[in-house]
Amino acid sequence: MDFGLKEEQEMLKTTARNFLEKECPISLVRDMEEDEKGYSPELWHKIAELGWLGLVFPEKYGGGGGDFLDLTVLLEEMGRSLVPGPFVPIVVLCGLPILAAGTEEQKHDFLPQIAAGKAILTMALTEPSACYSAQGIEAGALPDNSDYIINGTKLFVPDAHIAQYFLCVVRTGGDDINLLLIDARSQGIRYTLLKTLASDRQCEVIFNQVRVPQKNTLGKRGEGWALVEETLRQAAVAECALMLGGAQRVSEMTVDYVKERVQYDRPIGSFQVIQHKCADMAIDIEGARYITYQAAWKLSQGLPCAREVSMAKAWVGEAANRTCLQACHLHGAIGYTQDHDVQLYLRRIKAAGLIFGDTVFHHEIVAQHLGL
Repeated sequence: MDFGLKEEQEMLKTTARNFLEKECPISLVRDMEEDEKGYSPELWHKIAELGWLGLVFPEKYGGGGGDFLDLTVLLEEMGRSLVPGPFVPIVVLCGLPILAAGTEEQKHDFLPQIAAGKAILTMALTEPSACYSAQGIEAGALPDNSDYIINGTKLFVPDAHIAQYFLCVVRTGGDDINLLLIDARSQGIRYTLLKTLASDRQCEVIFNQVRVPQKNTLGKRGEGWALVEETLRQAAVAECALMLGGAQRVSEMTVDYVKERVQYDRPIGSFQVIQHKCADMAIDIEGARYITYQAAWKLSQGLPCAREVSMAKAWVGEAANRTCLQACHLHGAIGYTQDHDVQLYLRRIKAAGLIFGDTVFHHEIVAQHLGL
């Protein structure tokens, strides 16, 4: 069996690594933690010029005609460099649903703008219940002539403070759930930046009597949750790829360190216990890589993959976290300080393990597929 990447994917991987090592040094990541926007418009413009924002969109919408597996290759490299910015919210949480269920008018309005780096969109999904199920959607949209009137609160909305449009998940009555494209400048919208472990930009967004045309509905009315579930699967695998790239970089940093750190007149990497801990990290990462790309391949082929996605999210979240904690231990006290880079990866990986369903959530899904 050949589990290798295609030539085009290898080229994408090499190009991405070379570009990000130059344009997204760890100093920029640290600067963006303190920046109110949370991302660099200059870097964003360069990413758009490379075609990454439209990688998975058809050429007729200004994209590159790639598939989800191509996107996974790119995201792994972005995770390796801790690229700051709203890439996943725009491309995965909004771009892919628009591509899958939008009208031709909606596709032509939004996808070329996303691909060119001119539009920032984000999904407003989770609420105070903080659950990823249809029962957790309480924000309501009541029909009023040709409009909807929206009221409700959304939590942990990524990059809402810079978004131009929200893809908002709302209940339109009874069991009907829809996704609405909402202009972020609409009257009645208020956001508050939240302090987070990963120092990313997540917000509480309150909708108070917000008027939205019913024609802004994405997909068939009343069938929004099926679209949300597919998007959540894509987003979960995207986070797996980001965690995988981060864990790989942490492992490399740690191996380099134990080769150089001398104790008792010899590198600590010469001690068997240290060697075995580094081997454990490599084993965790290789398992994470296989299970992530298996889920990504099934998504790119349009195959049923709810079980594989949940297996990946559950495993990668734990494996990447173990890798980072092991790295902190092997670096000693300095590994736990803010001056060292390991903690940057640890904080982001811990946050990524929770978003789009934590390990417990995805274990339950796998158990259901086992008939339990």
